[in-house]
Amino acid sequence: MVTAPDGDNRPWSEQYRIAGERWSDLESAADLLEQTKSSVLAQKVAEQGDIAVNRAEANVKSSRFWRDHVEKIVEARRLANRAKIELEYIKMKYYETSGQDANRRAELRVLGGTT
Repeated sequence: MVTAPDGDNRPWSEQYRIAGERWSDLESAADLLEQTKSSVLAQKVAEQGDIAVNRAEANVKSSRFWRDHVEKIVEARRLANRAKIELEYIKMKYYETSGQDANRRAELRVLGGTT
């Protein structure tokens, strides 16, 4: 087995499982924030009291709270996307190593070595 560039010598399948779980957790967190965005907005609008809904919504959307909330959503999605890239990287490294191992075995057969 080939060691990963970061020195991780666990089997590719284990690295993939761990990366997959990390991606799944981050994806779920990002999805939860995205799915609850409108309900958070509705709660904040309701807290504005007895003013026109469009005015209350404008107040909320122009607030520091809303900007921070949107930034959290974007950051959560960024982290999930990065974790997905890491997952795909591990898969690609596995296929690269498998191909290299197969090529070495074929070369040994051609040269009269053992498999």
